Amino acid sequence: MSDKVDKIYDVLIIGAGASGLFLAANLKAKNVAILEKNPSAGNKILTSGGGRCNITNRHISEQNYLTDGKFIKKALNAFKFNDVLDFFKNIEFKEQKESQFFTKSSSKSVLNTLLQKINAKIFYNTEVINASKNGEIFEILSTKGEKFYAVNLVVATGGISYKRLGVSDIGLKIAQNFGLKTINFSPALVGFSVQKSEFWFKELSGISLNAKMSVGDKNLQGDILFTHKGISGPCVLNASLFWQKGTISINFLPNFEPKNLTQGKKQLTSVLPLPKRFVLEFLRQNNIQDAAFSEYSNDEKAKILELFNYRFAPAGTFGFDKAEVSKGGVTTAQIDENFQSKDIKNLYFIGEVLDVTGMLGGYNLHFAFTSAKIVSNALNKVY
Repeated sequence: MSDKVDKIYDVLIIGAGASGLFLAANLKAKNVAILEKNPSAGNKILTSGGGRCNITNRHISEQNYLTDGKFIKKALNAFKFNDVLDFFKNIEFKEQKESQFFTKSSSKSVLNTLLQKINAKIFYNTEVINASKNGEIFEILSTKGEKFYAVNLVVATGGISYKRLGVSDIGLKIAQNFGLKTINFSPALVGFSVQKSEFWFKELSGISLNAKMSVGDKNLQGDILFTHKGISGPCVLNASLFWQKGTISINFLPNFEPKNLTQGKKQLTSVLPLPKRFVLEFLRQNNIQDAAFSEYSNDEKAKILELFNYRFAPAGTFGFDKAEVSKGGVTTAQIDENFQSKDIKNLYFIGEVLDVTGMLGGYNLHFAFTSAKIVSNALNKVY
């Protein structure tokens, strides 16, 4: 394909991440280009799943996402987890960790498969600063002053978590320039920092335990990890997706009945199925001695029972540098079933740049692939 940048492309994709590459790999059009601000493609793919890329989940459903339920349900029905596995059938995957599919090798195999299947020219080190439309043709301007032209423009720029990977919010700016409504990005799938009343969490740094968390009407269960900053771990990260502000409830003893506290004369540290260090720090924080439950006063018993429903308000999150993804983006009310803008013909938005955010477990990569596949299906009817 010619390296000239003043030609008119059938499809121009901004962003060589998971959604952009998957779209290019499924397009039949021959006149396709991808603009990528970084010197390489798929940086976030390489870091996903701890370097083993959890690409999908057997139990994908709208319940796993923060977005408009009807919009995401229709999209997910069009592309199932086995469709993702079929696309990457040259790679061996292992199903583990609550039905997630990880590569048996590394994330690099996923990226290499995508790069091998695309039929597009990738312009690396090309940062987009503006996009406009003149008649039926889109004009895209880079920081180098280069101009690219396209009949169809697909914005696949992702969110702004992991700044070290060279992220950008240009996708929101493009949407805003075309009059689309957006929700500012905020960190998601991220740990919580704590207020002074929960500073005792910091004394537990390194301790991990299984717990249930309730955020609004969402009930989640999984491991939580105490850190020197506050609280993290898979359950906490999922909770952060649904938390905006206010109180969260933690049941530190999801598999232990309160009635078992009264059996026998053992000290609390011996009765509770929790790390001893955790129990002692909780008691110290509340000026309670380690003793048999029957020996406590009613006030002390009430405080101990809070372990089944510990309520606290996070001070905030660990921020974008620690966040797995960004929530917010282009609102889905303005996007049709083909991920095209309802108002601007041939302008598409896919992946994390949309106001669709999934829980941990392969849900976000699955949505990146799903949205890209739906757009490819629409464009393949034309080219």
